[in-house]
Amino acid sequence: MKVIQTPVRFYPFIGGVEKYVYYISKELVKYNDCDVKVICANEPKSIEYEVYNDISIQRLGYIGKLANTNVTPSLPKVLYCEDFDIIHTHVPTPWSSDWSNIISRIKNKPLVVTYHNDIIGTGIANTIANIYNSTTLKLLLNKADKIIITQDDYINSPHLQNYRDKITTIPNGVDTGIFKPSNHRNSNQIFFLSVLDRFHKYKGLDYLLDALVNVKEVIPDVKLVVGGKGELLDFYKSKSAELGIEDNVEFKGFLTDEEVIKCYHESELFILPSISSLQEGFGIVVLEALSCETPVISTTIVGVSDDVTKTDSGIIIPPKDTGMLEESIIRILSDKNLISMMGKNGRKLVKEKYEWKRISEDIHSLYEELL
Repeated sequence: MKVIQTPVRFYPFIGGVEKYVYYISKELVKYNDCDVKVICANEPKSIEYEVYNDISIQRLGYIGKLANTNVTPSLPKVLYCEDFDIIHTHVPTPWSSDWSNIISRIKNKPLVVTYHNDIIGTGIANTIANIYNSTTLKLLLNKADKIIITQDDYINSPHLQNYRDKITTIPNGVDTGIFKPSNHRNSNQIFFLSVLDRFHKYKGLDYLLDALVNVKEVIPDVKLVVGGKGELLDFYKSKSAELGIEDNVEFKGFLTDEEVIKCYHESELFILPSISSLQEGFGIVVLEALSCETPVISTTIVGVSDDVTKTDSGIIIPPKDTGMLEESIIRILSDKNLISMMGKNGRKLVKEKYEWKRISEDIHSLYEELL
């Protein structure tokens, strides 16, 4: 089977959807009957045509962005000229998902949609999002042969109520052979990883910086390592200085895969304090941290939150609860035995439930069913 994946961006861009597409594609191409090609925007600037880990990649030029989606004028023609059996596209990315819908209709080919999260905005952007959700998104979901959600709670999205009969839950995963534990940890080091732009403010870095002020009073040498870059990098640096914690925060900028893993290894705690259930799709980075035996603090809206609580591999708090975030950080960093115990529990959880190999088997079976 010839599969086209149409994320808006792809490796080496770092983001949740990009990781999702990369890892399922990496596993799918191991099947003798499956070829995968990714067609995406050329951001960051990379080779236009490339085969990476047996995944064919075609990166297209773009003229700007709409709703965090690169507008690639050549996408319709490129998709139409492709010989494929199935298109797998992703929401929330208008343009790439909508053209995938149109071309799959024209060529009468199955369309799979992974619905990562709702499309929302603020101000005029929210008005545009509402118009899109009530028109074009409906056309996309009507055409989709299967809709994948990564956590059961997303079945409650108002935009999915009419499509329950073709929705299936397949969670995100992690490669435990790559994300594995290390013996070296830097005492009292915390890791946070995200794109640092306006669209990703829902990841909650503001609240983590606020919490660090009081944590510093109890643990003076606490160190927060922030991975990622974006237009708000200078804003977060200035905020750290205003809060008087600039010596406790290190902004690493863009990190390679190897550097990300090194940060998981060196940290005693990973934190993802996401604040928006409409925008947070799953939180793959939480799984990566758990796979590296790094305890986590996250919020109730993250896809793996229930399992983290059940297995005691971290602490789950309500969104925007800075006080509970402070208490949880202090509790974990102050107890090295707890760090070790939570780390081992997290690794066990991932190996039992969230291996990419197992996830890809479910997706491959779904493709076979449609074809």
